[in-house]
Amino acid sequence: MKYIVFILFTVMTNAAAQLMLKQGMMSLGPISFEGVNPLVRLLQIVFSPWVFLGLCTFVISMASHLYVLSKVELSFAYPFLSLAYVAVAIFAYFVFREDLNGWRIAGIAFICVGTVLIAQSGRGHEDQTASITPDKIPANETVR
Repeated sequence: MKYIVFILFTVMTNAAAQLMLKQGMMSLGPISFEGVNPLVRLLQIVFSPWVFLGLCTFVISMASHLYVLSKVELSFAYPFLSLAYVAVAIFAYFVFREDLNGWRIAGIAFICVGTVLIAQSGRGHEDQTASITPDKIPANETVR
């Protein structure tokens, strides 16, 4: 549980990246590759300010996630990423005026309950691997 701050940082940067990408694509309007070199159009999209900032934020989120994965079990850390959907749905409601109906609210509630259950299910592997040191490896275990 001591890595929960890093897990939540990963979740929030992931959600922020999604919101930036949405803002970027809204500012660009509908995408069309007609009459233009597809590579040039792709570069225009990638290097538009909001899209580029969103992609950079994704890189930060992935770096944070890699750090988390080095410290806790994947089956513990990964389900927390579903909280990014919760954050995106709520922020999209306020920022982009997207629909947040009863079905979505119920889904968000289920995601939150599931994440709480997973958080209570145990700890990451940091406590388990910390107890395994080279002097505690059984003699019959050979390293190749």
